[in-house]
Amino acid sequence: MTRLYCHSDAGQAFPIYITVVGGLLLLAFAFLAVGQAAANRNSAQTAADAAALAAALDTRDELTDEWVENILDPTKWRDILDGEGVPYLGCARADQLAAQNDATVQCEAHPEWSIPGYKVVSRTNQSVGDSIVPGTENQHSTESATAVIEPRCDFEFPGTGADPDVLPKLTCEDGVDWTLDPEDLTDLPKPEDLFDVHLAD
Repeated sequence: MTRLYCHSDAGQAFPIYITVVGGLLLLAFAFLAVGQAAANRNSAQTAADAAALAAALDTRDELTDEWVENILDPTKWRDILDGEGVPYLGCARADQLAAQNDATVQCEAHPEWSIPGYKVVSRTNQSVGDSIVPGTENQHSTESATAVIEPRCDFEFPGTGADPDVLPKLTCEDGVDWTLDPEDLTDLPKPEDLFDVHLAD
């Protein structure tokens, strides 16, 4: 009688065991689906960040070139440091960076912002993939990023009667000053000295 009772317990426990194992497997697949979606979103965000920064860096370099071309005319410095005077064509660079990150982007230039920059929305080329969640095999992640170009330097424009052959001193962040000699312009600030490019919230 005791042996029959034990067999009866084992028979009752087996369906419970199957149910528990099935639930654990379902939970594991659910975690896998969440992980796939998170990885896909991270890929989209990485692509958006890289593309926005690339676009802004491209325009930063153009602004620096414009400043160098007009270095002997300080009346133009303020507009250039404020991000004016060049076309904002960095979206072409954003497209290149997005392709390298296996994504496509929609890029908008915003020179009219108080701190000019770019807004980028990226979409992954790869879908989330097959999972227990219906429709993920056709789902692509979309994320956005904004990068801005902010001046790192300031200057005081010479007052009336100042020597026109003396250029204003650039006072930049971290306590760095640039005293520019119009007779020797070999040592000039680099793009990263003049402008800070960073992601904005």
